[in-house]
Amino acid sequence: MALAVRRGTSTLTFPITMPFTTRSLHFLRDLAHNNKKPWFEGHRDDYEAHIRAPMRALIEEMDVRFARFAAELTGDPKRSMFRIHRDIRFSQDKSPYKTHAACWFRHNAADHRVGGDAEAGSAGLYFHLEPKKSFVGAGIWMPPRPALDKIRDAIADDPKRFGRIVERPAARRRFGALDDEAMLKRMPRGFSEAHPAARWLRYQSFTIGRQLSDREVLSPRLADGLEKDFRLMLPFVRCLNAALGLIPNLTRA
Repeated sequence: MALAVRRGTSTLTFPITMPFTTRSLHFLRDLAHNNKKPWFEGHRDDYEAHIRAPMRALIEEMDVRFARFAAELTGDPKRSMFRIHRDIRFSQDKSPYKTHAACWFRHNAADHRVGGDAEAGSAGLYFHLEPKKSFVGAGIWMPPRPALDKIRDAIADDPKRFGRIVERPAARRRFGALDDEAMLKRMPRGFSEAHPAARWLRYQSFTIGRQLSDREVLSPRLADGLEKDFRLMLPFVRCLNAALGLIPNLTRA
């Protein structure tokens, strides 16, 4: 099977892949029990074959799909996939490797990094692969203060519009409410407790998502399922990016 997509005056044909197999999940389970450099180096070929290569293939396929419904979002095999190595500089846990694999699709005019490191970052779409803990997500996680201020100001200016987007019935049924893991106990400076947007302004991250079963991530229709979820998440992502001055593109060059 193949996916045909129009880009400009050309038609691109892209194979519909089955990126991950049970061996992908087995590798991650084994890594969780053997999280040491000698073990990883001894199984590096398994990582390349069953994690890195299929993730890169999925990223490339999703990038082709974005061309037809979210042209401003990009999937880059060199930058969209997160490194397997953990940053252990400030962590008591010195395990060198992550026990999951993940990728990030961002606005093509934004920094490819996420979180506090992304001074010119964007909201985007996320896929996380981990045995019994896989999930799909969207939004912006712990943005640096200038970006967070822009988002809060945009919400404060039109809280009804933001509420309509995050509470769209179809998206709310599928993904639930905003993730409230990172919230201030008090209103941020400059906003009163009685502000019409008070329910949204204490958030420090703006993300939504849902869990994926092992069966879903191993399905030959994984890319179809991700596209369905990403389409539902897109208005939320675009709302956040508009606050950051990042506009959607209707077509790609």
